[in-house]
Amino acid sequence: ALLPIFFGALRSVSCAKSKNSSEMPETITSRDAARFPIVASCTLLGLYLFFKIFSQEYINLLLSMYFFVLGILALSHTISPMMNRFFPANFPNKQYQLLFTQGSGESKEEIVNYEFDTKDLVCLALSSVVGVWYLLRKHWIANNLFGLAFSLNGVELLHLNNVSTGCILLGGLFIYDVFWVFGTNVMVTVAKSFEAPIKLVFPQDLLEKGLEADNFAMLGLGDIVIPGIFIALLLRFDISLKKNTHTYFYTSFVAYIFGLGLTIFIMHIFKHAQPALLYLVPACIGFPLLVALAKGEVTEMFSYESSAEILPHTPRLTHFPTVSGSPASLADSMQQKLSCPRRRRQQSPSAM
Repeated sequence: ALLPIFFGALRSVSCAKSKNSSEMPETITSRDAARFPIVASCTLLGLYLFFKIFSQEYINLLLSMYFFVLGILALSHTISPMMNRFFPANFPNKQYQLLFTQGSGESKEEIVNYEFDTKDLVCLALSSVVGVWYLLRKHWIANNLFGLAFSLNGVELLHLNNVSTGCILLGGLFIYDVFWVFGTNVMVTVAKSFEAPIKLVFPQDLLEKGLEADNFAMLGLGDIVIPGIFIALLLRFDISLKKNTHTYFYTSFVAYIFGLGLTIFIMHIFKHAQPALLYLVPACIGFPLLVALAKGEVTEMFSYESSAEILPHTPRLTHFPTVSGSPASLADSMQQKLSCPRRRRQQSPSAM
């Protein structure tokens, strides 16, 4: 659980500075954060009803094929930076492009535009081996490899825009997790019935049965990704302070270790499944907030905007003007406007 958070946070910094459109992060706003627990609850309840109404085998077969494709892509993206070190300098690396369009002429629009090279194909081939292994055996190692890839990609590519949004998201999912674990049996039922790499599993009888262990404890990927994107946000906040220290990142990382350890301890004491976010959320928010209070940087923390660092000097438009007519008529119109001297109209900041 710690590996995807640590390395995902580091890669989120380079992802925020990347100009490659395929690696641009998806920013979560406060509105998205407020709606997320509701959407997650509807999805969880829908899966629970599906497992109650329809055959579990057919549902898991469909989900296995879906996550088979997603897992290969996620694992390939994860191992690609590491695999690049093993390729020799004279490796014949050719560029490819997969382009799928709709319509023709001026009305043509791109549906899929995926650029890759020979090195990416090698990574896809290696990831496909793990995918076939998972599809045929459902082995816990293959499950965890896919789960780690999903978690790392989630922490890397999902960005919170500010600390307030992170508090809204973590607070909402705190209530969500507590309700669905303690209030009902929905969460535990879906987690045990769902044969897909949406959780990390840990064999408790590993010493007795080795790799064929079948008694597992489990940790949902949401308990990794959701605190992970908040920890990654604090790392970017550390960098924005330009003090060459990662105080808030390491504080939140230690807080996650403390919260997860407390979850395991309580689970063994009461012999009942525990919602990990019940312990992770107060730790991951509380520890950095105490540090900020001690250093007098609470205002800086809550005023920090992560999305502004991607393109800090790019103007943000609230609407785009409608342009119509032929290129020749537009050129004539612009020429006339430029030739007629007029006083520029003062615009308000809100209009800009």
